[in-house]
Amino acid sequence: MMHVVKVACTAMLAVALANPAVYAEEQAENERPDYERYVEQLKNEAIEHGIGEDTVARAFEGIEFYERAVSADRNQPERVLTLDTYLPRAVPDWKVNQGIEKFAEHKELLERVGAEFGVQPRFIVALWGIETNYGSYTGNFKVVSALATLAWEGRREAFFKGQLMQALEIIDAGHIEPDQMRGSWAGAMGQTQFMPSSFLSYAIDFNQDGKIDIWNSYEDVFASAANYLSQVGWQDDVTWGRQVRIPDNFDTELAGLSTKKPLAEWQALGVRRYDGSDLPLRDDIEASVIIPDDEQGRIYLAYTNWDSLMRWNRSNYFVVAVGHLADRIQLGR
Repeated sequence: MMHVVKVACTAMLAVALANPAVYAEEQAENERPDYERYVEQLKNEAIEHGIGEDTVARAFEGIEFYERAVSADRNQPERVLTLDTYLPRAVPDWKVNQGIEKFAEHKELLERVGAEFGVQPRFIVALWGIETNYGSYTGNFKVVSALATLAWEGRREAFFKGQLMQALEIIDAGHIEPDQMRGSWAGAMGQTQFMPSSFLSYAIDFNQDGKIDIWNSYEDVFASAANYLSQVGWQDDVTWGRQVRIPDNFDTELAGLSTKKPLAEWQALGVRRYDGSDLPLRDDIEASVIIPDDEQGRIYLAYTNWDSLMRWNRSNYFVVAVGHLADRIQLGR
């Protein structure tokens, strides 16, 4: 018996030495309560957090464990695309055409929202299109179940538990019923794909019906997206960025959002519009040079609205997709 224990311990030590991260993860899992007991703990914490007992009972009724959420969180794909291969997938012609149609369909509302929050309507439509294909796919995971699953999984327990408590606040406030609160495997909700924390910070009851409905109300969807951008520094007299050319001797150490220069300085360093013409003559604009892939790939001059879009999703590819779609909607093709 002692020999078996010794062999088992030796095997565990070998695993720990070979892959400490895997060993630590396995050990943490072994020490965690089972999902049912963990859910009971979450219920108690929710009540201590100030959530009504009736809300807690309704929100956790029929709670599920989403293995797909755990798998997706642990195995998020590494980027292997370049912008030249990514953009046609993210912004195909059919999505552009649909965006143009949606813009025309909701033009009056979009212009009203845009004027109130200081955001050009084409960017509201572009975000809507990139996030949920204009509301046609918002995810069908029960948000409470998804967040409880990911909190239990443990790798980012504090984050997902915090999001869960905020999701319960949203239900407790009467904005939506638990079964209707659906979203992505990570808990991003509605046509804007807001996490619960973003909902509480930025979502707007634009139609003033007493509920914030980013699942079904175009008024609330558009206003919530616009309010988000407005609150993180959006400027409606500037575009998002533009594709540019850089000279062969360009110092790539200058690339990145941390380096901002007036357009005249980039002009002096040899940066030009993609067609080779001079940059805009505006001395009130600072910008950064962004090289998402390498010097042989697409290169952009990023204005302040690029930074705002990065607050929504910290991916240069995401920003380019939204900006590219917005530009094509504006051009009508």
